Amino acid sequence: MGGLGPGIGGFEILVIGIVALLVVGPKDLPLLMRRVGQFVGKARSMANEFRASFDEMARQSELDELRKEVQNLRSSSGMYALGADADNAFKDIRKELEAPIPASDADKSTDLKADKTNPAEEKIEPQLIATGIDEWPDLDTQAAQVEELSRDDVAAKKDAQ
Repeated sequence: MGGLGPGIGGFEILVIGIVALLVVGPKDLPLLMRRVGQFVGKARSMANEFRASFDEMARQSELDELRKEVQNLRSSSGMYALGADADNAFKDIRKELEAPIPASDADKSTDLKADKTNPAEEKIEPQLIATGIDEWPDLDTQAAQVEELSRDDVAAKKDAQ
């Protein structure tokens, strides 16, 4: 299947070349072949340009469809309210997330042991404060609050002794 197209093979090209040699002659054959090559090059470039414009139209059509879908989503035609039950569920979840974490029995027993030791050696870990907003906690402020609380606790214990 070599050659110029699906209907022209190697044997057909050979026959065309021999007929061209007999009709045009050996003197003008290179000039004829050059012009045929230029014509084939122009035809290929036009075919590639047509294919590129066809691909561009297909892409534009896809973009138009996407724009319509985005417009439909923006107009909220596909969205609906979840209802009061869902709103109440979300409020309950928010309250649970914002509520302080209760201390477990294990934490209380370690707190009792810490009271019996030297207050200067006592370490207080900073606790994260739930703000209800998706953000990074301000660790510097929280560390300063823990430092202040630990100073107050040490001063209160010294006063109690």
